[in-house]
Amino acid sequence: MIDALPLTAIPPEDEALRDDVKRFLVEALADIPAEVRAHSWTGFDAAFSRRLGEQGWLGITLPPAYGGGGRSAFARFVLVEELLAAGAPVSAHWIADRQSAPLILKYGTEAQKRQHVPPICRGESFFCIGMSEPGSGSDLASVRTRATRMDGGWKLSGQKIWTTNAYRSHFMIALVRTSGTAEDRHAGLSQFIIDLSLPGITIRPIEDLTGDRHFCEVFFDDVALADDALIGAEGEGWAQVTAELAFERSGPERLYSSIVLLDAWVEWLRSQTPGDTESLRLLGRLCSHLAVLRALSVSITGKLSRGESPVVEAALVKDMGTEIEQLTATLITDMLGRHPDVSPPPALERMVNYVTQISPSFSLRGGTREILRSMIARGLGLR
Repeated sequence: MIDALPLTAIPPEDEALRDDVKRFLVEALADIPAEVRAHSWTGFDAAFSRRLGEQGWLGITLPPAYGGGGRSAFARFVLVEELLAAGAPVSAHWIADRQSAPLILKYGTEAQKRQHVPPICRGESFFCIGMSEPGSGSDLASVRTRATRMDGGWKLSGQKIWTTNAYRSHFMIALVRTSGTAEDRHAGLSQFIIDLSLPGITIRPIEDLTGDRHFCEVFFDDVALADDALIGAEGEGWAQVTAELAFERSGPERLYSSIVLLDAWVEWLRSQTPGDTESLRLLGRLCSHLAVLRALSVSITGKLSRGESPVVEAALVKDMGTEIEQLTATLITDMLGRHPDVSPPPALERMVNYVTQISPSFSLRGGTREILRSMIARGLGLR
């Protein structure tokens, strides 16, 4: 069973960061229209990421000795919440900042920490995650990509898929098999830091329904890795990646993927006279859901700040959060359709179309609903 999550407040010293971030974003995003910002955390802008690094806002929770800000997990929550609420283009640094750097600091050697973490904090080094594979999806224990020991290092062969921004990243942290077979499940899995410029690596972007090309498939054809590419202990990859996913599944990014669309719809509603009662009821419904989920996410941040690994609780946030993200686009679309005699602004229509098309991916990235609900059931002692 999992313990009840107490209501948690963001400490005042971390909440005080919010105004500085808001002021920065007003200036930095002044020329970016809402329909572009509606792409949320898939928006890629390396220059913007470097500006965040200059502000000290990348690696904000990481130790100053490695270029980080030394702030609490709550400070990062405030920062991320404001970035997502504004629709800032955070995709370039997102994975490196959120989970790759903390993973390296927790499990990596001193040399790995010195090599990788400072450039991540400066917004100069971007990472992707090599987890999913064809035929495996979110069933990570069944991965078949294999690293075999050889003189002076490892030989890597296999394939990864749905690897966000692989073609624009410098490194990948990949979960691969170093012993046994896929039938051995969790045993024999390890993680490697892979330089994506190495010979034998082929990356092919996959164009999605919206025309975006952030998903990729990555092929490894006898790629030679040095001994120091292994991160953590050989065979401990499953425990490492499970801890890593708590960072991926519990933050505001599981609540706010549709928030720029919601704000644009609210702005349009305010311009309508008299007010639409049905639309206002829907707005109240969406806001009440978001308020509860945000409180849950803040409580999990409290656990992370205490060094805990709230795997099941994070799965709950991810499952329920992505559901409301998807419903936002669907319900706004339905509401607009109830008033065919009132034409919304073309930009709002384009935003609705985009978020509707991209929203199926919300419940895929970071683990499908089936996998998450299986984890939740086990955590509740139901299976």
